[in-house]
Amino acid sequence: MTKPVLGILGAGKFGTALARLATAADYKVYIAGSGAVDRIALSIEVLVPKATASTALEATAKADVVILALPLGKYQTIPKANLKGKLVLDAMNYWWEVDGLTRIPEDLRHSSTEIVAQFLNGSHVVKALNHMGYHDVELESKAKGEPLRKAIAFAGADDQHKATLQKLIDDLGFDALDIGPLKNGVKLEPGSPLFGANLTKQQLQQAIDDFEQSEFGIAVLKARAGKL
Repeated sequence: MTKPVLGILGAGKFGTALARLATAADYKVYIAGSGAVDRIALSIEVLVPKATASTALEATAKADVVILALPLGKYQTIPKANLKGKLVLDAMNYWWEVDGLTRIPEDLRHSSTEIVAQFLNGSHVVKALNHMGYHDVELESKAKGEPLRKAIAFAGADDQHKATLQKLIDDLGFDALDIGPLKNGVKLEPGSPLFGANLTKQQLQQAIDDFEQSEFGIAVLKARAGKL
């Protein structure tokens, strides 16, 4: 089966780490930073020699699947018209040092990915690849079947795109864990004990189950009544 072309928006440490894993798995990858291509061309040539440095417009136009690895506060700069009908993996998190003191979203009953999905209407947005740091993503990548292989959780994805998403996560070197609809992505965001999780699939599922039964988890669910 032909592998989809990937577009990665964000040429920082996380974006380049994902690009290295993806190109090692024989994916064609376009990676874009902010601004002109020549600002990142040399670093991409050195850090991810098999990837193609590009503009966001080019990356989103040529890709079948797009990964958002840029600061959350820049989500409205994404060329949304190019993403119509495409699978979009939101790996962004609100982080005040980068995104400013105004929290995204301001209404805590929503997850940040729900806000992104509203902006990218017409795209198939899922929450994925956001709960593990860039250093762990690269260090923990393992071939399928290896012991203690770690898991990446995702929220969202309809049946049509779920197989593509799960295959991509598998090819990047992780087991995929489906935690339900997009609104459940809030369980993986900063503020949740699952943010930063570097666990096997069984351990990650247990951590999610424990969180949902904990006092903190129950309080979060109540605070987001009607959203989870």
